[in-house]
Amino acid sequence: MPGDTTPLKTVVRAFDVIDVLERERSAGPSTVAAELGVSRATAHDYLSTLESTGYVINDDGSYRIGYRFLGLGSRLKYRSVLFNAARAPLRKLSEETGDLCQVGIEEDGEWVLLHNDGDTSTVDMGTYPGLRFAIHTQAAGKVMLAYLPDERVEEIIERHGLDPVTEHTITEPEELRAELDRIREDGYAVDSDQQDVGVSIIAAPILVQGDIVGTVSIACPTGRLGNDEYRRTRIRAVAETADEVSLNYRYSI
Repeated sequence: MPGDTTPLKTVVRAFDVIDVLERERSAGPSTVAAELGVSRATAHDYLSTLESTGYVINDDGSYRIGYRFLGLGSRLKYRSVLFNAARAPLRKLSEETGDLCQVGIEEDGEWVLLHNDGDTSTVDMGTYPGLRFAIHTQAAGKVMLAYLPDERVEEIIERHGLDPVTEHTITEPEELRAELDRIREDGYAVDSDQQDVGVSIIAAPILVQGDIVGTVSIACPTGRLGNDEYRRTRIRAVAETADEVSLNYRYSI
């Protein structure tokens, strides 16, 4: 963990329990104990304590994550300057293009989906606010990397690596750096099949006083990028939307 602070093991373990409940959807003490390699009594103690906070619900001995977490996440999203600056422009972009449109940020070296708008029927990526992707695996994440300081990029690569998600994912540091140079030169990124085979992403940076605060992107079936007119109009629309969000952001702070 970053910094010199020694983590409290009980706090870390409590979040391990929450992770188990999220993966399993619901679980009893025996399942949690087996997943974490602890005694059933210890697992029960953690589950009972989490239940007392209201963040975990006990349904006849099977525990699940409570909707208090949804309240926390929703408040976090709606308090975001970027979300409020992007909501109307992203809706307009989705209405004009008919594509799935997204706003994302970088957090802890990953790309995080803050908000999306549009039709998911043609590109069903199973996306939702808070979804995290390895930052090197799709255009929106690489746009973030392209405009972050070099030392931060190196830190992210060293910490998270460049593991492949598909056979098209960039996994070589030098190849990634060359692509980041092209993105800075072009002012946008386009890639295909690197996060999901059959899905392409077009992304542009949201820059405020030269610093990147997020990305605007659209997801589309890869086959559509073979149409030059489609590609040109979408790149322009994404870039213009990113500029509009940037303007809104500056007037919100």
